Amino acid sequence: MSTNLEKVKGYLCELGFDITHENAEEALLVIDDESKGIQTLILDCEDPILVIEQFIFENKTEDEQVYKRLLQMNRTLVHGAFVLDETGNKVLFRDTLQLANLDLNELEATINSLSLGLAEYSNEFIGFCK
Repeated sequence: MSTNLEKVKGYLCELGFDITHENAEEALLVIDDESKGIQTLILDCEDPILVIEQFIFENKTEDEQVYKRLLQMNRTLVHGAFVLDETGNKVLFRDTLQLANLDLNELEATINSLSLGLAEYSNEFIGFCK
């Protein structure tokens, strides 16, 4: 198992997260924490970076206002951003962190940013899905 994966796994355990899935070969971890709105948060150790990604909602519209609003929401996030996948149909939260100097506070800040963003914008996300 990679040193980076072990470091990330240790930080997640220290933060009190249960790892729901682990793939050492792919250097992937998945966590859930319903109380924080976190559902299938993927942490991928792609040396030299840690990619953190969670699916938010399926975008079924071409409404420019949705894209504009997502960009406005990004301005309020301390870490990470709401992004589109390569198809342009899925909205994800995504952040990347350097593995070489990753620390506990940095990982916690990214997860907290996701959690706060979900809490603040959940009603709008639900509206976008309708």
